[in-house]
Amino acid sequence: MLVLDEIKIPTKLEQLVAIKSYLSLASVVETIRSEQTEIEIEETKSKISIPVSALKMLGDILKAMGEGKSISIIPVSHEVTTQRAAEILGCSRPHFVKILEEGKIPFTKVGKHRRILLEDVLQFKASMKEEQKKHLIEMMNLDEEIGLYDS
Repeated sequence: MLVLDEIKIPTKLEQLVAIKSYLSLASVVETIRSEQTEIEIEETKSKISIPVSALKMLGDILKAMGEGKSISIIPVSHEVTTQRAAEILGCSRPHFVKILEEGKIPFTKVGKHRRILLEDVLQFKASMKEEQKKHLIEMMNLDEEIGLYDS
């Protein structure tokens, strides 16, 4: 598995192959009606049973690669440090610790160190974005009410 320092952007050839593969895979996945399917590796004639959800995830990976994006897969139940969680949220570690101490995100302590589930950090980030969106809409509505958008 690649570590963060080794992640690379797909080459142009990889992007082209990914786009072609994604289009084919996306159309095939839509026709599958079971929870599991079997795929065959043409070069080796090996058949592999795979959950359809994993096949859909492969489609997402191919789509991102086709767009030239690098890919990283992290298990959702993965625990992160306060430093990593702060980086994900785009804040300082001391500010993140304050968020934890206020009880906004659950955590466990391993000795003196706090551990946070990545899933909880991502959920908090999504709720923060939703809250920001609400505030922006409120500000826009207030601006309209006082006539800032009138010409």
